Amino acid sequence: MIKSDYAVEAYNLTRAFGSFKAVDNISFSVKKGEIFGFLGANGAGKTTTIRMLCGLLLPTSGEASVAGFDVYKEYETIKMNIGYMSQKFSLYEDLTVRENIEFYGGIYGLNRKQIASKTEELLTYLNLWDQADKLTSSLPLGWKQRMALSTALLHDPDIVFLDEPTSGVDPVSRRNFWLLIYELAAKGKTVFVTTHYMDEAEYCHRLSIMKDGAIIELDQPQILKDKYKAGNMQDVFIKAVNRGA
Repeated sequence: MIKSDYAVEAYNLTRAFGSFKAVDNISFSVKKGEIFGFLGANGAGKTTTIRMLCGLLLPTSGEASVAGFDVYKEYETIKMNIGYMSQKFSLYEDLTVRENIEFYGGIYGLNRKQIASKTEELLTYLNLWDQADKLTSSLPLGWKQRMALSTALLHDPDIVFLDEPTSGVDPVSRRNFWLLIYELAAKGKTVFVTTHYMDEAEYCHRLSIMKDGAIIELDQPQILKDKYKAGNMQDVFIKAVNRGA
């Protein structure tokens, strides 16, 4: 259960690999129920940040809490209180959609009755009934992404981390996926999403832009567009990352 006023908080968070700082002294907070976008080119530090916040990678220095839990001391607790969807499809291709959901329900410690209930609920919510008993390997990528989202929601977490969830997905499937994200936020869940699609940035309540491991902008999309006198987030991004270059 979220214990602080924010779903996610980070102060001077840093992760170094030898002399290279993949994440360099970043600070930000994410409100409960907010869709928070994390933008940046490949290698900007987005995935490293998410891995630290999800309890998968210890920071080198700085502070951070997720759902009120400390990333240094309570990372195992964090893992059980968040949903996480990686940018690479990581479910089992040789299991059916239903079998994958049931398997991950067991991983999250749900009992048989809970797994059956959540499986029915998620298949309905994500409109996956027609695909329920098909092998995952046979599904188009857009359906696979819906399925990956379903497993991230099985234990009803307050916070969901989505790491480039629509990468490689066609425009219609991307749009439909974002409709699901809006529904999650409307239910009070916090959605932390990384993306390199600038049109998706428009859908976020607030967003940050990373460059070389640092956060160079953080605000609402419209405020950033006004600041840079830009008509869209693509122009904002280009102007922000090239500022001072």
